Amino acid sequence: MFTGIVAAVGSIKSVKPLEGGSFAGVRLDIDAGGLPLGDVALGDSIAINGACMTVVDKTGDGFAVDVSRESLNRTVGLDQPGEVNLEKALTLAERLGGHLVSGHVDGLGEVHSFEPIGESYKLVIDAPVELGKFLAYKGSVVVNGVSLTVNTVEDLDSAGRKVCRFSINLIPHTIAVTTLKHLHAGARVNLEIDLIARYVERMLSAAKA
Repeated sequence: MFTGIVAAVGSIKSVKPLEGGSFAGVRLDIDAGGLPLGDVALGDSIAINGACMTVVDKTGDGFAVDVSRESLNRTVGLDQPGEVNLEKALTLAERLGGHLVSGHVDGLGEVHSFEPIGESYKLVIDAPVELGKFLAYKGSVVVNGVSLTVNTVEDLDSAGRKVCRFSINLIPHTIAVTTLKHLHAGARVNLEIDLIARYVERMLSAAKA
């Protein structure tokens, strides 16, 4: 489990195909940036851009993870060098600064717009329509591993397809300490919906059966 509070911005240094041909995944060598690794052991979990990955090797200033082809097909930002948001798995001794996050990407969103509003930034994202029922005003959502609060949400048709469009306000601190500063219209992002909303939907659907 995670909180969606990014601990450091690291970077993917190299992407190496694993054995197994085109259906195989890749190994990522990651510079951990300012993420302390003293308490990280092989087999521990680290969220990379919101996707939970297992540490398979450690170096002096970084670590390596193996990413399956399935994970590559369902996420963005894990198939090429570049900056990534990093968070170590939550311990029971830590503050829950964001919200409970599983590190399982539920779908990919597309940035509709990203622009400064006063001292902050307004981020508007089109989410797959099937995730719309999990998004609510003042509810929680994870974007590229960052726990954020939904400001507005609406279901609409965009370019001939149904989407759930929601907006988020990003304060300067969030922009400064995450990779969200690099977003732009048309960019794809990893989305994880609220864990509690997922269970509520399941209970309601089971009650109707």
